[in-house]
Amino acid sequence: MKLSMRFARALAAIVVSCSGAAALAQDYPVRTIKFVVPSAPGTGVDAIARTVAEKLQSKWGQPVVVENRSGAGLNIGAEYVAKSAPDGYTLLYTPPSPLVINKALYGKLAYEPDDFVPVSLVSSTPLVLVVPPKQPADTLQQLIAFARANPNRLNYASAGSGSTLHLAAELFNSMAGVKTVHVPYKVLATGLTDLIGGQVDMVFFDLGTVFQHIRAGRLKVLAVGTEKRHPLLPNIPAFNEVLPGYLAATWNGIVAPAGTPPAVASKLSSAVAEIMKLPDVVEQLSNRSTISIGSTPAEMTAFMKQERDRWGAVIRASGAKAD
Repeated sequence: MKLSMRFARALAAIVVSCSGAAALAQDYPVRTIKFVVPSAPGTGVDAIARTVAEKLQSKWGQPVVVENRSGAGLNIGAEYVAKSAPDGYTLLYTPPSPLVINKALYGKLAYEPDDFVPVSLVSSTPLVLVVPPKQPADTLQQLIAFARANPNRLNYASAGSGSTLHLAAELFNSMAGVKTVHVPYKVLATGLTDLIGGQVDMVFFDLGTVFQHIRAGRLKVLAVGTEKRHPLLPNIPAFNEVLPGYLAATWNGIVAPAGTPPAVASKLSSAVAEIMKLPDVVEQLSNRSTISIGSTPAEMTAFMKQERDRWGAVIRASGAKAD
């Protein structure tokens, strides 16, 4: 009898808890929602976060603000959100590093990336391999052939060890069977200037950053990190055509602290998916060479697992360490 009473009490507690979560989701939101962006104001991540925040505010009639908490390889903002109340009012709007790269890169973090509750993928921007106009190679095949014949002759710039751009280059080195020299920059804009000037041989950049330079002839693009050719560069091959299976992109997503009720995450996800289909949002992102996504929490969970496995393998193989 005592066991039955304990079971009944436990069951009642579960029912009350689920009822409370359902009620929270039904009423949500009733106050300000905060997007924590772990990078500085003015970045591409920040700009898209503000677009989503503005549309979400219009949809729900509650303030949605963006707060920048940058530093420590994007870990400061991620840690802040991880330790926030799991009520759907403090969310992490982030590129890949805190969710799928930093645990393998740093070894120990003050938060657990796997514990975040996925809400939605927001957008994706392919990486492209760009070289100075004076680079003799006009195709990816020619560049690979030169690099194979001349180990460590070519160098590439990145935003630092373990950055998406660095790992994209290391994945290229591994799959192409070449050796190139890594030149990390604290300020990537300087690396771009040096690339255009010919002091750097090649860089893996997000397409949005370098598209105008490509169009103006200041840079040559040899390949795009998408599975198929990109509509903005229909004459440029996808890496996949030369190195089957090579994919490289930077993306943004929204996650919530561990313990956030699934119903709240689902409500947020549905709203973000609607926003990402709005014609003006699609156009705004397209102007940044970025693809609008919007996903379910389950889709984001599966995607992040693939990304963790892929980039974790690159980090281990390359020996990359955080700066």
